[in-house]
Parts: sequence; C-alpha cells; structure tokens
Amino acid sequence: MKVAVVGATGMVGEVMLKVLAERNFPITELLLVASERSVGKQLNYKGEAHTVIGLQTAVDAQPDIAIFSAGGDTSLDWAPKFAEAGTTVVDNSSAWRMDPTKKLVVPEINASELTAEDKIIANPNCSTIQLVMALNPLHKKYQMKRVVISTYQSVSGTGVKAVKQLENEMAGIQGEMAYPYPINRNALPHCDVFLENGYTKEEMKLAREPQKILDDRKFSISATAVRIPTSGGHSESVNVEFQNDFELSEVRKLLNETSGVTVQDNPDTNTYPMPIYAHDKDDVFVGRIRRDETQRNTLNMWIVSDNLRKGAATNAVQIAEYLVENKLV
Repeated sequence: MKVAVVGATGMVGEVMLKVLAERNFPITELLLVASERSVGKQLNYKGEAHTVIGLQTAVDAQPDIAIFSAGGDTSLDWAPKFAEAGTTVVDNSSAWRMDPTKKLVVPEINASELTAEDKIIANPNCSTIQLVMALNPLHKKYQMKRVVISTYQSVSGTGVKAVKQLENEMAGIQGEMAYPYPINRNALPHCDVFLENGYTKEEMKLAREPQKILDDRKFSISATAVRIPTSGGHSESVNVEFQNDFELSEVRKLLNETSGVTVQDNPDTNTYPMPIYAHDKDDVFVGRIRRDETQRNTLNMWIVSDNLRKGAATNAVQIAEYLVENKLV
C-alpha cells in the first residue's frame, strides 16, 4: 500500500501523519509531498526520516492513495493527474466538494456510496463534518425542515499564519496579520471571503454540503460563521426544526448510540462540550440539548469538535481506511 500525503508540511498534513501513525494505517511505502520550496526537507514518521518530494515525482511513483491537504488550486491542478495515474485521491480542500460527479464523504454516514471508480473523493468542510455527525441520526428519525447555525471557529481553521497572529497579539508582539483586524479579545463575523449574497464562502459551505452528504435537498440551512480567539476546536450553536416531534430523552439516546458522537450534557454538573476538551480527540461532542420553547418540533444543541482531526485529517484517513478495507484500491 503506497500512500502519498500531499501538503505534508502544512498544519493539517502534520495531523494527517499523526493520525495515520496512531491508527496504524497499512503503509508499505510513504511519500511525503509538498510544494517545490519544501522539497528536500526531512519529516519524521514513526521514528523514520522521510525526504519531502515534489508533486510530479509523486505522480510518477503511482501511489495507491493520495491524501491531499494542499489548497484548492493545487487540488484542481494535481488531483486529476494522480487520478489518471491510477491513484485514488482523498481531497481535503473545497475544490471538488460540490462537483456533482464527486462523492462528498463522512464515512459514518455515506461511505457505502464509494466504488472503485471514484478516483477523486471530497472531504467535507470541518464545520460541516461535525454538524452532520450530530444531525444525521436525528434527521433519519424526525426529518429536518430548517437548521439555523452560528459557528465559533478557532484560528487554526485559517492556518499557521492565523495561529501566529493570535500568539503574537497575546504576547503583545507586532507581527504579520492573517485577518483584517486583531483576533485576540475579539470576534470576527468573517470566515473565508464574502460573496455577492452577503454570506461568506464558509457560510455557504455549511448551507450546501450537508444536503449533498445526507442526499436530501428538502431541508434548508442558514449559517453565520464567526472566528474567535481559540487556537483549536470549532463550536456550533445549532437550532433544528423537525417535521416530527421528539422526546429529549430519545434525542440523547440516538446521539449516544451514534458512532463518533459523545454526549456531554448535564447542566447540574456544568457538563457541556468545550474546545479545550475536544482537543486532540476524534469524537464530535454534543451538549446543551434542549427544546426551543418558541417553536414547535424545534431543538437547540451545542456541537464541538477538533477541526484538525475529525474536521479534516481523521475524516480523510477514515475514508482511506474504508477504501482499503473494502478493496476499492
């Protein structure tokens, strides 16, 4: 099993290597791939040094699987070249997510749709993954009509430059800015770029990707995405209107029984999800589960997950695991 990690020197790439090692992914040959300026660098995997190679060298090596986290432009240019060489690409960028010819996969929900013919597979947006992990079992039971979501997203979702900006500001150091304003002691209602409709790209990903993953266009999602001064972990305030009524005890039971979801919901002991608890974990944490008392059949929840793990690296590795286990590569 020859595996390439494209974007291996980046923030998500580093977590991908960590997750591959933790989960003992069956690798016989590992190719660490990055842009030309990183070629020749040494990276460690399971105690062994590996030399970073360029994209064309990696294509020529014909890996079985290539896990990409190198940005949308790189994915648009290079994923088809890997696919033509017979490699199955799992892509973490937004490049292919809404392409009708590509599958958008959260393994616990829709990995069964994958076939050996799927040579480019899209990994959803980090905020989308944790949202659908919690919504999927409830949608099956009660049928969602409308979801209103506000996100509280960490700076690691933007990348190394944003993490450095926050650290600099906390230390009182003038430095390079990833955002148009300070992020320390602030909240920016601005994740990704603004579109003509006044929403950001991140907000529209949250509106559209869940419909594709759940294969249902009958529910709608309205999103507001906010960047906050936490270094890791995304949080979401979610209001869901269902077609059918529910019992809170049954909602908790359904979520508790969902693989990859952990319920943390006890106001008596101040038990609720927080980014500090989700750090370096793969589960999606759900709490503050309560009925919306202003509208029928409507539920409020608070959802937290490590955006670099289940929101990116772990989900991509789980897709790769499914491909191997089901002999699709």
